[in-house]
Amino acid sequence: MNGRALVVGGGVAGLAAARGLLEGGWEVEVRERLDGPPDIGGALMMWPAAMAGLDRIGLGDRVRERARRPAGGVIASPSGRALLTVGGARTDDLYLVSRSSLLATLAEGLPEGVVRWGAAVTAGEVRDAAGFDVVVGADGINSLVRRTVVPRAPAPRPLGTVAFRGTVAGPADLAVETWGRGRLFGVTPMDAGTANWFASVRVGLLREREGPDRVELLRALYGDWHPVVARVLDALPGSGVDRRVLYDLPAFGSYARGRHVLIGDAAHAMAPNLGRGACESLVDAAALAAALTAEPSVERALDRYDRVRRPPTRRLVLASRALNGCATAVRLSASREGVMRVAGRLSRTRTARPGPGLTGG
Repeated sequence: MNGRALVVGGGVAGLAAARGLLEGGWEVEVRERLDGPPDIGGALMMWPAAMAGLDRIGLGDRVRERARRPAGGVIASPSGRALLTVGGARTDDLYLVSRSSLLATLAEGLPEGVVRWGAAVTAGEVRDAAGFDVVVGADGINSLVRRTVVPRAPAPRPLGTVAFRGTVAGPADLAVETWGRGRLFGVTPMDAGTANWFASVRVGLLREREGPDRVELLRALYGDWHPVVARVLDALPGSGVDRRVLYDLPAFGSYARGRHVLIGDAAHAMAPNLGRGACESLVDAAALAAALTAEPSVERALDRYDRVRRPPTRRLVLASRALNGCATAVRLSASREGVMRVAGRLSRTRTARPGPGLTGG
């Protein structure tokens, strides 16, 4: 089957869906309210399922050429003691790619006029969808498409944490995430000369501490942590610090309503702690394109997509929320050990025996 599709949103989910549908013979129009791909930076972990999705829309090899392979990963304590490690063959099929590079790869080579930048849609246009056989809502956690076709869907819910992120000059080989009381700090490779960093803090720890200088705030929160974190803090001045309150999306039933379908964060926005948000958007896009190409009707295609994608993504929303709460817990407890074991299974890692870790002591 083929037809005409309106894709609302020009981020990772929307551009990937457009690529997949075009490969399947569909006519596609992407409408994005921004004037170009969002440039919010950061490195994205591409898990095997995401790479398989990229392969299905013909872009896997191109992303591999532009990505980095992490040498390994560590979850550490603030002193630098390794709590969980991954390395060797366990990271052979993992890739790190900058968000801007991934977006550029998804957008390049699209036929002229497929993406209409700076072209917001209205609720009426979404509802009527005149001239289109299917409307794909790829417009993020505050999705207009979701609010229009599922008006009783619950609003995004706060996770109780605030995220800070950015990049600094200087390479990083390992992906290191450090868990402390009420806060975490992560550093991952970005490219040959840049490291990506991120931090998450419980809202209660920020009360009466936040001011206009985000660098000073981060130094106050993490200044006595191990040298991997200290190096990033030393490089922060002048690098730019993004701040945002974190939310996820409660369940609301089927991702499809009539000829409307939701993908990516519009369907299952999740906490960033498992590193699966962009990955699941790519898997959604490939699964939707495959269903709309293979099935004889839009109804059957969207039902197939919902059956395939809703159960695993809802589990990931819950798991990511639990990991966010555990990684930034103010009261440390044995529950962290259980979450470590779950995280290990999800990422095929092993729990490290107590040892010297990152600091050598």
